[in-house]
Amino acid sequence: MKTTKSPGGPGGRELKTRVKTARKRTLSSTLWLQRQLNDPYVVRAKREGWRSRAAYKLLEIDEKHHLLQPGQRIVDLGAAPGGWSQAAAKKVGSAHGHGKVVGIDLLDIEPIAGVEFAVQDFLAPEAPDLLKTMLGGEADGVISDMAANTTGHKKTDHLRIVHLGELAAEFAGEVLKPGGYFLCKLFQGGETGELVARLKRDYAVVRHIKPNSSRADSSELYVLATGFRAKAT
Repeated sequence: MKTTKSPGGPGGRELKTRVKTARKRTLSSTLWLQRQLNDPYVVRAKREGWRSRAAYKLLEIDEKHHLLQPGQRIVDLGAAPGGWSQAAAKKVGSAHGHGKVVGIDLLDIEPIAGVEFAVQDFLAPEAPDLLKTMLGGEADGVISDMAANTTGHKKTDHLRIVHLGELAAEFAGEVLKPGGYFLCKLFQGGETGELVARLKRDYAVVRHIKPNSSRADSSELYVLATGFRAKAT
């Protein structure tokens, strides 16, 4: 691994880290590591104490749309490694007894002040009831940065992420209070029409968002639905 200078930084030059391919490291792994080391949001997250660069996506969306407010109750689906939960906890004040943040993921995370977390597959039949018990009432917001494991087949991978979005939307409809919001990661492409139509039926406003902190070469985008219309019981 070595650091070189390339055009673009202060004075026209910036530091660039290049990673040599190790004997036991594949080329794709080497390129991923090199991208991570040179990603300004990764560097910034480490410097500012965030669990992941993803925290900036939520913070950027929140800055524009004013979602996270003190005292709110938030559910974070696909929480690992904790960037979104950490940002939500800071915004709602759950570490100081204001509001609540609960999260779920297949992968464990290091404890975060103000976050109640469970290692569980969201697709498991018992997951929704577990989250409802943890939450202990209605939610102000459901946020989801879940992504399915990729197969390498673009259409299959896209269908998987849409399916996760549909399940997350269904869960949000069960726990949100009137006026609540739902934020979910998708990927650009087809097959999202049915999900978006459902959200437009159940929420006052539906937007598609591509945060500046999303990598330029990524097809990810986020759908934000606000003003939940609770169904009559």
